[in-house]
Amino acid sequence: MKIILIGIQGSGKSTQGNLLSEKLSIPYVSMGNIFREMAKQGTDLGKFIEQTINTGKLIPDEKTLPIIGEYLKKPEYQNGYILDGFPRTIAQAESFDQDINYVIYLKVSDKEALWRISTRKDVRQDETLGALRKRIDLFHEATEPVLDYYRQKNVLMEVDGEQSIEDIHKEILSKIS
Repeated sequence: MKIILIGIQGSGKSTQGNLLSEKLSIPYVSMGNIFREMAKQGTDLGKFIEQTINTGKLIPDEKTLPIIGEYLKKPEYQNGYILDGFPRTIAQAESFDQDINYVIYLKVSDKEALWRISTRKDVRQDETLGALRKRIDLFHEATEPVLDYYRQKNVLMEVDGEQSIEDIHKEILSKIS
């Protein structure tokens, strides 16, 4: 099974991704974690990624597509995955040649997302208020059209992401069963 989780930062994608991974026994893949790991490596690409994410911008499609394509070739992903943080643009969605079973949109207001992030215990370096606001704006501008793309393919499911973690998880499981 191949699942994509879409939502603004703070919508609960990683929480639900990890819960689904455990329940469905398929690996959870966070594009943000992949990028943060690459940034730590200190390569030219890693430095570019770090600078880009720290300013709240999206990594360009021409860099993102080969990274995720190579990553998903690993044997542990051959039987499926739960993907968080990709695709973020129409170009990425159109170029991502995978048979996706479900795209789950965790719908959360901007205000709720900012509140959740501000109350986290482990705030990351790339979670400054300016970067967060920029990412939220980019979500509405670049990623919301991706929802329509998957809606037309009849694989999009919207879930109210402002419910309890348990209720969100139950709703997702009921929609994919």
